[in-house]
Amino acid sequence: MHARTEGRTWTGSGLKFAGLGHYYPRHLRRHDGEVTVGGRTYPPEAAAELGVRSLHVADEDETLEFMAVQAARNALENAGRSAADVDLVVLANWTDRQWIPEIAPGVAAELGAHGALAFDVCGACTGFVHGLQTAASFLTAHPGWKRAVVVAADRFTRRARPGTRGQLVFGDAAGAVVLEKGDPDDPSGLLDSVLDCDASEADTVAARAPEGFLRPKPELIDLAVRSSLRVADNVLDRNGLKTSDIDWLVPHPGNNAIHAGVRDGLDLPVEKFLTNFADRGNTGCASIPIALSEFTQSGVLKSGDLVLSTAVGSGWYYGGLLYRL
Repeated sequence: MHARTEGRTWTGSGLKFAGLGHYYPRHLRRHDGEVTVGGRTYPPEAAAELGVRSLHVADEDETLEFMAVQAARNALENAGRSAADVDLVVLANWTDRQWIPEIAPGVAAELGAHGALAFDVCGACTGFVHGLQTAASFLTAHPGWKRAVVVAADRFTRRARPGTRGQLVFGDAAGAVVLEKGDPDDPSGLLDSVLDCDASEADTVAARAPEGFLRPKPELIDLAVRSSLRVADNVLDRNGLKTSDIDWLVPHPGNNAIHAGVRDGLDLPVEKFLTNFADRGNTGCASIPIALSEFTQSGVLKSGDLVLSTAVGSGWYYGGLLYRL
């Protein structure tokens, strides 16, 4: 059973990424030899096979709220904007969910965005797509609103079951985007978004109480590849584009097998497939915005580049974004 949300074409809305920011925890764990974590020692070839050379692990004082605030501050600084001018704060997160209060109001308060509506969204690893599409909808629905901060933050290391290879893949990070209404004739900005759900596959990946450790089923890789390709084909077709028309695919990275399946399915040159998976690991819903921030900062991503981002996550959600930087 597929629940289809046909998405929203944002072309001509004037919505653009005015600023990008990210935060990586202080502790960088390198996988350049034997790695002992969670009471298990992995040989050097284990990390090499999984494709993660290093990842960040948050200390106890680097809470989800703390990481989100740092990323949002960096995005606002990059945009040259004040938190006081923010109308909306949307926080995507799945690793540190709590009953009440939601985490986003605390993030908004710490930023100084005291007049902003603030709330959390989930969607697992599609959280950034969910948050950005939600923020875009709010900004277009409210004529007086101009600016949103969309933050995606996960402490994925806490969801890896000790003794499993997920300890060598899951990392912690936060990424943020300042989404702003500007000139509707500006060709840059958010062009399209889609978020779909296949409820029949909701249990393919789960993390349940009391420990909350990730429990994937064996069919996860095939489902992730199929879903990613479905999203990419949908967004490209909706916009009259071919794979060769995009400058970059910046996806939520899962693992090397998923990456290879997506590249092959799209017939995408490897040099157009852009992730920081090897150095940061799988950072959950933060993976797309941290890559955008990091690669824009380093000069790999440039103004005018046409980018497609795809993401899949437990639910079973699959979504995508098309935008021009």
